[in-house]
Amino acid sequence: MSGGAAAAVVTNPIAKNILYQSGFAEPGHTEYLAKLAAELTGTAPLPVMMLWSPELAVVPVTIHLPLREVISRLSVDLVVQTGRVAAHDLRERFGIVRPRLAVAGLNPHAGEHGALGDEDLTLVRPAVEQLRAEGIDARGPLPADSLFHEAARASYDVALAMYHDQALIPIKTLAFDHAVNVTLGLPFVRTSPDHGTAFDIAGSGRADPGSLIAALKLAARLSGRRESHRLAFGA
Repeated sequence: MSGGAAAAVVTNPIAKNILYQSGFAEPGHTEYLAKLAAELTGTAPLPVMMLWSPELAVVPVTIHLPLREVISRLSVDLVVQTGRVAAHDLRERFGIVRPRLAVAGLNPHAGEHGALGDEDLTLVRPAVEQLRAEGIDARGPLPADSLFHEAARASYDVALAMYHDQALIPIKTLAFDHAVNVTLGLPFVRTSPDHGTAFDIAGSGRADPGSLIAALKLAARLSGRRESHRLAFGA
């Protein structure tokens, strides 16, 4: 862009443990960029991590938490806010006129009507009802074990998962070499590869740049650098 301004930010993988040893105070890139955005705009955004590929897009509602802490961090408000951000950015940046959100249940079989835990009845379902009341096309809680096969994926634009692995296992299975991490909710476009640092193969010439290339391409498209940038998944 003119004047030395950047159209988007594309970050590379970081080793969080090394940053923490050096005194880095934020959990990761996403939170650090949200802090910078708050300093810039005076408003604290809710950064939402979406992993995107032509085959599947997923949003984990909670991210880098031990599994035992997930339930204590989940709330109706957090699910609602995450759904709002996802729907807004899919509409405004990806050009999906009416984004369809599939919301996974927390427990096996989405709780089996309370037999396998009541969180889906007390947390997830009320959040979905609130999103729908706001005009957002959301449905759930849906059993996560049947949410990611091909026919199911055709029925939604993004799946909201309740915790990290519930979201990342399916997308890394389907699109490990070309999925992209997109941070929603920021006042600028930010993407990154979906993989880690891979120190074990550094300098060997064996690293696959596919995910970084995909991140660069998606950043360019979302920032409007291409003549036509109203996107649908798979475009």
